[in-house]
Amino acid sequence: MSTEHRPPPGPAEAGPAETGQVVSPEGADGPGPAPAATSAFRIKPFRYVFAASAVSTLGTQISYLAIPLLAVTELNASPGQVGALAALGTVAFLLIGLPAGAWADRTRKKRLQICADLVRAVLFGSVPVAWWLDALTIEQLYCVVLVSGVATVFFDVANQSFLPHVVGREQLGDANAKLVAMQAVNQVSGRSVGGYLVQLLTAPLAVAVNALTFLWSMVCLLLVRCPEPPPRRRPDAHLGREIMEGTRFVLGHPLLRPLALEGALTNMACQMIVTVLPVLFIRELGLPEVALGLFLAIAGVGVFLGSLAARPLGRRLGEGRSMWIVGLCVAPFGFLIPFVDAGLMLWPAVAAYLLITFKIGTDNVIKVTFRQTATPPELLGRMNATFRFLLTGSLAIGAALAGLLGETMGVRSVLWAGAALLSVCWLLVFCSPYRNVRQLPRA
Repeated sequence: MSTEHRPPPGPAEAGPAETGQVVSPEGADGPGPAPAATSAFRIKPFRYVFAASAVSTLGTQISYLAIPLLAVTELNASPGQVGALAALGTVAFLLIGLPAGAWADRTRKKRLQICADLVRAVLFGSVPVAWWLDALTIEQLYCVVLVSGVATVFFDVANQSFLPHVVGREQLGDANAKLVAMQAVNQVSGRSVGGYLVQLLTAPLAVAVNALTFLWSMVCLLLVRCPEPPPRRRPDAHLGREIMEGTRFVLGHPLLRPLALEGALTNMACQMIVTVLPVLFIRELGLPEVALGLFLAIAGVGVFLGSLAARPLGRRLGEGRSMWIVGLCVAPFGFLIPFVDAGLMLWPAVAAYLLITFKIGTDNVIKVTFRQTATPPELLGRMNATFRFLLTGSLAIGAALAGLLGETMGVRSVLWAGAALLSVCWLLVFCSPYRNVRQLPRA
């Protein structure tokens, strides 16, 4: 990023759904938009935002593995309890996701992120303290993941709404590509390190590392100096009306609606698979914790490769068509995961997981950038909240379904159900205007 901050965009024009703009089919437009001439890293505030996200994501990936392993190894949790733990971590998006978006549009985004970091640092810091006092219970873990999930709702909604003010809309594609690549690297390193930390130092100490990373993220955000425009609010507006405006914008938009629905089903399927992996690897297959950490770390490799390939694929295939073509190519491989075992079939399952997460990496660059550029500034918080409500709320549903199916039918049935759902998600994007779209419109 340049040291000179680009000013935030002025009042947005109406988006495609509001103007009746028709998306040009293949052949009706030229090549995709030219890439930005400079790197987002040249903007100083973005470097602080990137650093904050990098360190907190690393810690989150460690606890992503450490929390369920803590429940399984220290508290002897059942598959149902592990599923409930995973569900409580994301159920906040279903409970308060939409009001959080309206609230985010009413307040300063940076301040909201700082408060959320502080709350999460305190909550995760309580886990190693309770373990050291021999007072840790599954009920405390439930409480920690639930309340920290509430803080994460506000942080995530504010974070994606704050980025356009930091880099300007013309740099969003480059900034999102860098953030997604960084998060993917952290998935590899964080989950691998998490497996070693749990094995060598115990899971509670791994959770303590996560608490420290939230404090570091808070300090980095305090160092961000960029003009954030004051929130816009009509005198007659009230919370319910503002929530409905954001929901109608997303679900009424012909290009945003299929992205929201497809993303929700993809997340649900992946969460079903991931939720039962600790039980399958540790209890049924007898593999060490580090093996689980390395398997989950493959997701980071896939997302990283997908983030690097997203923009070239968008230029080659067209931004719209690449969304469903990649999904179609990846869909059959999900059926290799239910065959995972401690022998040779471990490797086809690893390859399948790599391909699935490659698709997620391309989605995180192309789709998130389009969402941010197609939405007027005064609706960014509510748009992101609506997406988070659907995408992350589906994680809670997937975790709950995994726990239920795991208790009644066994963990293998959960893997088959997740694979079947992954195989059809791409059809929601294919059966939409994206089928023949090359260049995506901008607000």
